[in-house]
Amino acid sequence: MTERYGGQTMWEPLRRVVVRRPGAAFGAADPARWHYAAQPDLAAAQAEHEGFVALVRGSGAEIIEHDEPLDDHADAIFCHDPVLVSDRGAILLRMGKPLRRGEEEALGRTLERAGVPIAARLEGDALAESGDLLWLDRNTLAAGVGFRTNRAGVAQLARALGPAVTVLSVELPWYTGPDACLHLMSLISMVDRDLAVAWPRLLPVTFVAELAARGIRLVEVPESEFATMATNVLALAPRRAVMLEGNPVTQARLEAAGCTVLTYRGREISLKAEGGATCLTRPVLRG
Repeated sequence: MTERYGGQTMWEPLRRVVVRRPGAAFGAADPARWHYAAQPDLAAAQAEHEGFVALVRGSGAEIIEHDEPLDDHADAIFCHDPVLVSDRGAILLRMGKPLRRGEEEALGRTLERAGVPIAARLEGDALAESGDLLWLDRNTLAAGVGFRTNRAGVAQLARALGPAVTVLSVELPWYTGPDACLHLMSLISMVDRDLAVAWPRLLPVTFVAELAARGIRLVEVPESEFATMATNVLALAPRRAVMLEGNPVTQARLEAAGCTVLTYRGREISLKAEGGATCLTRPVLRG
């Protein structure tokens, strides 16, 4: 039987992926309420999203449309966050941003229709968002602990993933406070088993040392490009990646490290709404 889900890496060839087209809720988003830089232009956002999806489809990935009704959920286009897909199936998380609650079950229904079983759900006081969850290898998941993911969430994730997976807690900084969306993956993205793009100034020394011990080299983002999400890079395959346009220094550094880099226009869907290439996708199958 053909595999339909799993992989537990961030860089192996992307085979199946969920995306969500910007809809009315995104176009009507109140910037103050959603912590956006400005009001999105819906028509422009939809055009940008189509261009982005075309790049991902062009890599050979099957596109799964997440079209479950979600009124008043502007952030639902960032379908990476509500669910973690593991080799056991989908783990429905519990969003740390209260405005996003409800996205978890909606995305779960889309995944079930695509043949992905629900393996577990976070409950009680547990919080986790997949933007804080970074596979370092098939058996090691780094989990950023901060405003969106707490220790109870990490503990429940570890139980759901089972003894074969080690979950490493990574303390996240306060930075600009709880309203901003600073995930672990705001600071680092894997582009191959031994290569990541990162802004290490906000990463704990212990985590940077762990990466070095694993032989993972960091392509460092300049401070001027951290604000334009140069750290938010989606690997389509080892050293083949998609990133937001307008980050030429980081792009050149990645290319010097042997990467092929594709760029997308994201003024509406990324710069205004604070979510990059990884945020716009929920990988379902890699490898």
